[in-house]
Amino acid sequence: MTGKSPPSTLLLRSAGTCDLDPEHLLDVFGRQRQRFVAILDEFGPDDWAAPTRCAEWSAHDVVRHLCDATPGLAAGADDRRLDATAGFNPRRTPREWLAASAGEPPAATLARFVAKTDEALALARERLARGERFDVGLPFGSADWTVRTLHIFWDSWIHERDVLLARGAEHHTDGDATGYATAYGMFLAGSVAAMAGDQVAQSLTLGGDGGGVFDLDIHGTVTLTVSRVPVTGQPAGGWPAARVADALAGRARTPDVLGDLPDGTRAALTRLADFFDRPSRRARHELAAER
Repeated sequence: MTGKSPPSTLLLRSAGTCDLDPEHLLDVFGRQRQRFVAILDEFGPDDWAAPTRCAEWSAHDVVRHLCDATPGLAAGADDRRLDATAGFNPRRTPREWLAASAGEPPAATLARFVAKTDEALALARERLARGERFDVGLPFGSADWTVRTLHIFWDSWIHERDVLLARGAEHHTDGDATGYATAYGMFLAGSVAAMAGDQVAQSLTLGGDGGGVFDLDIHGTVTLTVSRVPVTGQPAGGWPAARVADALAGRARTPDVLGDLPDGTRAALTRLADFFDRPSRRARHELAAER
């Protein structure tokens, strides 16, 4: 595989090495970020203040969050911002990060967003050119630093949709970006299911941009193999990849999207969405205390 053309297969594993083309991923990330910046550049005050699919965050809040997350693209081996064993909490930690930029004007946020993106992508490309390899902590365990890049891309892609779809706008993306986001969302959902002791062996054929055959195996460890083969006609179940990515992240009703899956598989893949949709009593108490 090269950074010039999309990989035809993608292998993600929670134990062992992953087959990931990081150079191509960085190219896709850069193009996707450019598209989003072009849209944000046209935003006025009402657009920045508008609600999103994140119940507690405005569009401005979402972009400030992306500013906080983006440096992780090229952070070193000692960076533990996403390491669950170091205290990362996906409900609480991102809200804590936002405190540092409270009161920042939207124009300053957008300038910071562009600068952080350019810097992080350049540093990540330099690290790849040097052939650096090391593991980092992630919410589901440890993995090569390039998988952290994929995690941050997934987070960014979902949040772009949080901003744009909530205002009835189109999410400008492409098949490579959708494919990466859907694959990682499924892998992350599988990792949460594995933590709960679920066992799944399921093949899903997804249509639309980013579609293909997604083979998921959860038996203690998680293995996801994605074959980016053309899908002709409407796949069984009628599952476009982008809708599946939304559902796995709690942005669409899973029964509406994955309703034809076996009950056990659907329940396992819904755990991540439930985590995002139904904050724990402690999380609700923390949020109320901040207000």
